[in-house]
Parts: sequence; C-alpha cells; structure tokens
Amino acid sequence: MGKYIVLSDSSEKHSAEELARNSGAHWARLGDKTVVWTASEKWTGFASKAIQAGISPDQAEGRELEGQLYLVIQTGRAFQDEHPEVRIVVEKGRYLVADLLPEEVSRLSESKNEWWTVRPLAVDSVIMDIVKPEARLALPGLQANIEAISQATYGSYLSSLVDFQTRHSLSSQFTSAAAWAVNQLQSFGYQAEQRQINVGSNSSFNVVADRPGSESGTRKLLLITAHLDSINIRDGKNAPAPGADDNASGAAGVMEIARVLAEHPAKHDLRFILFGGEEQGLHGSTQYVSELPEGEKTRIAAVINMDMVATLNTELPAVLLEGAPVSRSLMRELAEAAATYTSLIVQVSENPFNSDHVPFIDELIPAVLTIEGTDSSNNNVHTANDTLDHINYELALDILRMNLAVASKLLEIDNL
Repeated sequence: MGKYIVLSDSSEKHSAEELARNSGAHWARLGDKTVVWTASEKWTGFASKAIQAGISPDQAEGRELEGQLYLVIQTGRAFQDEHPEVRIVVEKGRYLVADLLPEEVSRLSESKNEWWTVRPLAVDSVIMDIVKPEARLALPGLQANIEAISQATYGSYLSSLVDFQTRHSLSSQFTSAAAWAVNQLQSFGYQAEQRQINVGSNSSFNVVADRPGSESGTRKLLLITAHLDSINIRDGKNAPAPGADDNASGAAGVMEIARVLAEHPAKHDLRFILFGGEEQGLHGSTQYVSELPEGEKTRIAAVINMDMVATLNTELPAVLLEGAPVSRSLMRELAEAAATYTSLIVQVSENPFNSDHVPFIDELIPAVLTIEGTDSSNNNVHTANDTLDHINYELALDILRMNLAVASKLLEIDNL
C-alpha cells in the first residue's frame, strides 16, 4: 500500500517535483496541484524531507491509499455523476486523479461510456500544465483581421443553432441544422456540401466547406473543425438538447471564423468541417480521416478543433489546448497567439480524449482541441440546461481570436 499528499504550487514555496525526486517518491501535476505518492514503508523518510521543505507536519502525515492512482478524463461531470462513490484525490474539471482498487478498475473497464475514460496514472508526469508564453509583436494586418471577430454575428449563429430543439445526429433537426450551415458557408463563398456518414446502422452527415489557395504547385491544407451535434444523455434521444456550449459554441465559432476569412485570400487551402456523430463515438471525424487519401493526409498542416469554448470553469478566462507530441508545434503557436492577442490563461495537456482531434492525432496529423479552461466541471453539458444563459462571450471570442490568428499565419493570408 502507499500514501499520498496533494500540494498546491500557489501556496507552497517548494517544488513538489524536486521534493519527490529527492525522496524517491513519485509525482503527477495537474495545473497548480501536484499529487506526490510513495510506498507506506518509505513515507517516514519522505515526510521528514517534506517538513524540511516547509510543509506542515500535519499535512506531511499524508493520506493512505486504498488502491492505486489512476487518471480519469471526462466530459463535463460524466464520470463523477455516474460514479460518485469513487475516491477522487485531485479534481481539475476535465482531469481527475482517482484512488481505485483492482476490482473497481475491472468494473470500470467493463463500462461502455463515450464520455469518460480511466487510464493508469503516468508517474513523474505533467497531466495538465499552465504555460505563460511571451507575447509576440502584434502584426497590424493580423490585428485588423482579429478585430473583425464580432459578438453580434457569433451570437446570431449560436442562437440559430440553439433554436433547433435538438441536434441529435439521427434527428431531422440535425439534418436541418446541417442544411442551415451549408447555406451559410455557401453565402460566404465557400464550396460547401453535406457528406453522408454512418452512425451505427443509421446515417447522418458531416458538413464540409472548401476554399482553394492561390499558391501554385502543392499547397498545405488547414482544417478548422467542430462537431455540430448535441445530445441529452439524461433524458434520451428525443429530449431537448440545446447544446449551447456543447457544441453550438464551437460550431458557431467555425461559422464566425469562416465569415472573417472569406474576406482574405490566402496561399494555402482552407477547409471547415462540422462533424456529425461525435456524441455517439466520434463517427464523423473517424470516418472522415479513414477516407483521406495518403497524399491528402500529408498536406494537412494543422487541425484546429473547437469543442465547448464558452463556459467559464476557471476563476479567470482560460483555454485548454489538448494535443499530443505530434501537436506540440501547433500548441506553441496557439499559446503564443493567446498571449499576443488575448488575455487568456493557457493550459496545455498531451492526454487527448473524446473529441474530433483524436482521430487525426491517431494518424499522426497535428491536431489540437481548443476548449474552455478546466478547474471545475461544466455541469450542464448533455442536459436540457446547456442553454444560452450559461454562455460567456468574452471567453468564446478570445478563443476564436487565438484560433483565427494561428489560422491566418498558417494560411499565409495575402495582406499580412
């Protein structure tokens, strides 16, 4: 058995990682919280060094582990709502550290759930970090483009999507929402269409809109994506599912960035995708990636995905950039754009889960999920309560500005 302690970077003057290394313990960091653990027989030595580092004797006593530590990643509060009995050691909204017995791990592994996952907790690792990149010199042309992001037009797209009673992927309302999106994108001048996908034994749609670049020869391809569907998992397929944050906020963000970029020709190819079947298991994005020719995959410079960008779960507006090692360069670009053009706090993680960036990452395509920052959980997703009155426009618009800045650079917009 073992013992653990949770240390706060904001209140402790020592380095939790250094303390763990010096005492033979293990650590894992989630933002401003670090859990440190070791075997019970080694705890006395650790506690002695912890007290020397300035930790109070009471805190240095630690807490007994009943099992082993695991990482849980969830959408909203899906895991906590389904398993309130589980012992949570650290809670940071999307990411949890749980103390699980072997029989609990076995039982959870048998659960089929699209909205949470349980993984072994990597030792001596950063699960989620807070980064503070240096702001760059803002480019005047890019600044003007970013200032074209409008709450009025973004809000109108958001309201139009929420007006559909549900956007469940297998509903007639989803089909209507997809047709609405195609019409909007065509009105901006893009080549837009619905493409049929399979959701189990049924069918739904992706919406795909293209604009070719002006560069001769081989051009790069930038994808800006979100899922269009919504779901009410508490009350069923036919229940109201306004999905204001999950994911009208991201889909409306695609529409708003498309509107702004329509006015700015670029060297490289631009594609917007609104995926269907996301809530049933990433069907739209998985099928899209599986059907890509190899040459098309290698052309993709980046995938910027927006999923839940408009609820404030942190004390100050924050964005979480979730990717993988293949996404590191793109994550750096997004973090620097956030520092340059917004006031967002930037969180980063290389633990991708359950959004449309994952199928791309699985094929080693650089993709990043841009999602609202996570300290507490969004309690309204997947319910009838995911409504416009919970939307934080300041947060959403800053995430759009960050994404637009990076998209403009990657596309090599003509007026920059």
